[in-house]
Amino acid sequence: MRLGLTQHLRAEQRLVQSPQMIQAMQVLQCPMAELLDRIDQELQENVFLEVKEGGAEGENGEAGEQVGETVRADDRQEVSDATAELWNELERLERRTDGIAPRSPTISDEEADRRLDALYNTPAHGISLPDHLLSQVRLGEIDDVLFRVVEHVVFSLDEDGRLAETAEQIADTLLVPIPLAQAAIDLVRTLDPPGVGARDLRDCLLMQIDRMTYVQPLTRLIVEKHLDDLAMNRLPKIARDTGADLEDVKDSWAFLRDYLNPHPGADFSETRGSIVVPDVTVEEIDGRFEVRSERARIPELGISATYKKLLKEARDDPKVHEYLRRKIDAAKWFIEAVHQRQSTIERIAGEVVSRQQDFLRNGIRDLRPMKMQDVADAVGVHISTVSRAISGKYIQTPQGVMDLKRFFSGGTITDSGEHVSQRAVKDKLRQLVEAEDKHSPWSDDQLVEELAKQGVHIARRTVTKYRKALGIESSTRRRAF
Repeated sequence: MRLGLTQHLRAEQRLVQSPQMIQAMQVLQCPMAELLDRIDQELQENVFLEVKEGGAEGENGEAGEQVGETVRADDRQEVSDATAELWNELERLERRTDGIAPRSPTISDEEADRRLDALYNTPAHGISLPDHLLSQVRLGEIDDVLFRVVEHVVFSLDEDGRLAETAEQIADTLLVPIPLAQAAIDLVRTLDPPGVGARDLRDCLLMQIDRMTYVQPLTRLIVEKHLDDLAMNRLPKIARDTGADLEDVKDSWAFLRDYLNPHPGADFSETRGSIVVPDVTVEEIDGRFEVRSERARIPELGISATYKKLLKEARDDPKVHEYLRRKIDAAKWFIEAVHQRQSTIERIAGEVVSRQQDFLRNGIRDLRPMKMQDVADAVGVHISTVSRAISGKYIQTPQGVMDLKRFFSGGTITDSGEHVSQRAVKDKLRQLVEAEDKHSPWSDDQLVEELAKQGVHIARRTVTKYRKALGIESSTRRRAF
């Protein structure tokens, strides 16, 4: 066996993405909120990029022509061929972007009302569960050592407010005595909301029961001994094992549902609720759906006029001239990427709307199956472009604001030859479950038969999958006694 370094020559074809292509893909994939943040970042990093003023066309139009004429008549005689070529590119860019003006800033009364409603519906800042618990601890008088352990405990709670660590584990982690760790756990278990710091679901419910003035003994017995049977809806078995009447068991079950919270930490959030900003709006005008991009939200970008003077001054310094050219090129590429993003999203949204007009008029039951590849072929782009264009994008329709991805799904064919999407089938399944006899709910086999009566033929395993996706329990658990 011979060891050594050798050289081999081979020919291969590889797809190499340019920085401009990578930037265009990143801009295309940005949702509206992220795009606005990225524009602000580019404005701060590139001094040659600026936001066009509202009166730029009127005030700067003549000045721009005069500057352009001066450049064409005199300056191009003095600068290099590279600079002249750059000016030509910038002029072509300006002519392209001048035709894409932002929507008029005039706001109608209806638009003002919509903005006011959006303001009222803006989610408020949430408070996390640890912050809520620590605010209660600070009201009491405890020493710093205990507070440090309590702080560790509250930040160890899961999203439901339960504690997986034992006092021994906490003591070993913080190098404190076990009684101190247990005292911290006991303190957390006394805080609001009731049930935080519990070891499991049974412990959580018993903690809440202990804080109540009076609870039926049967209710406590069910939590202590028959919680698994309760989860499986085995109410008759609980009645037999406890010797209680079935109606009393049902009353205890109703009490647990109405007055106890199995997830006391779920009402708290560490993150602020997100605000959905639609990228596209669909309006029905004279029986036709019109698609428009929300360009008014995006500032109109342009190249700063300062570059002309800087280029003239830098014509004798190749390094400075090359630096200025790179910055101007970066600004030009970013402007083109933003406009290309808007154009691509408009074309894809237009194709989606043309295929889903019945849904826009009638709702989810008329949503048609649609694949990304079909839209990509119709628009003339790659399927990955469609995927990036709809990622995190929302569309405002007569049926409400929804994710663009919601329109893409598989489906089946009914007896009448009509294509029905998966979402429409799920909606039919949900309606069947809501209308069933609660004392004798349909099994998955029976749901298959009921869907077949409506012309939808799917397998039992598909019904089971859709039912679980909708959060619908099995017929055994849905049964009412």
